[in-house]
Amino acid sequence: MTDRPRIVLDCDPGVDDTFAIFTALRYCDLVAITSVAGNVGLNHTTRNALVALQLAGAEHVPVHQGAAGPLNGEVIEDASHVHGAAGLGGVTPPELTIAPASDDAVGALLDATADGDTVVVAVGPLTNLALALERDPTWVHRVPRLVIMGGSLDAGNVTAAAEFNIWADPEAAARVFQAGFDLTMAGLNLTHQVRMGPPETVRLRDAGSPTAIFAADALDFYADYSRREYGIEKTAMHDPCAVLEVVRPDLFAREPMHVVVETQGTHTRGMTLCDRRLNAESANASVMTAADGEAAVDLIVAATIDPLGVSG
Repeated sequence: MTDRPRIVLDCDPGVDDTFAIFTALRYCDLVAITSVAGNVGLNHTTRNALVALQLAGAEHVPVHQGAAGPLNGEVIEDASHVHGAAGLGGVTPPELTIAPASDDAVGALLDATADGDTVVVAVGPLTNLALALERDPTWVHRVPRLVIMGGSLDAGNVTAAAEFNIWADPEAAARVFQAGFDLTMAGLNLTHQVRMGPPETVRLRDAGSPTAIFAADALDFYADYSRREYGIEKTAMHDPCAVLEVVRPDLFAREPMHVVVETQGTHTRGMTLCDRRLNAESANASVMTAADGEAAVDLIVAATIDPLGVSG
C-alpha cells in the first residue's frame, strides 16, 4: 500500500458512501468531506457524513455542505428507494454531537487543494466540482488527480444508458470531464466486480465495533434491495472503489479513453460515452475496467471494523 495520500472526499451518503468514508479514514489522510445532494437530500447527506465520522471517532474531519440540487435546478429523483428514506438503510443514527464546518463546499474544495498535493475523490453527483470550476477556472491545475465513482462502460442503473451520479447532474459531469483533470473513472462496469453481502455482514457483526455493527445493519438493507430488484445475493460497493484506487492502484486495471457525457438524448441523457475506437480523440480519462474484488472487499471490511486503525 502506498503512503497515506491526502484526499478530500465529495460524497452523497448513502450506504456505500459510508463505507467509503470509513475506507478513506483508514487508508488516507482525509482532510475534508464535502456533501452534495444525490442519494438523498442534502440535509440527509450532510448529516450522514457527520454520523459516519462521529461513529469512527474522527470528529476532527470537517464536513462542508454543498449543492442541494443539480446545475439546472431540477431534482428529478433521488435513490432513497435503494438507500432508505434518510440514506442509511433505515438504521437509526446516534444523536449528533458535531456540526458542519460550513455551508461552502466549493470554498472548501478550493482551499483543501491549494497545496497542489491533495487528490479529489468524488463519489456523488459532480455539482460541487462544476461549481468550483465556475468559481475558479484555474482550480483544475491545482488538483493532481481526480477519481470519480460514476458512469459506466456499458449499462447504466437509472436508465439503460446512465449511471445515477452522472444522470443526477449530467451538465456538471460534462463540465468536469471537459475541464482537463487527470481523471480516473470507476464506473458500474468496475464497481459491480466488488460486492458485499451476507458473508461480510457476518464478519462485521462478529467484529462488534460500533462502526461494524452500524455498517452491517445498513448493508442488510442495501443487499435486500439488490436481492429484490436483481435477484443477486451481494450488492456492489461502488464508492469505496474510488477511494481504494488512490491507495491500491495495483488492484485495478484501466484503459485510457475519451469520455463525453450526453446531456441531450431522450434515452441517453447522463450516459458516459467511452470511445474505444482506434481513431478516437485523445484520452481525457483513465477508465477502470477490472478489479481484484476479493482483495478490495477485505480492505473495505477491515476499514469498516476499525476506521482509524487503532487495533493494529
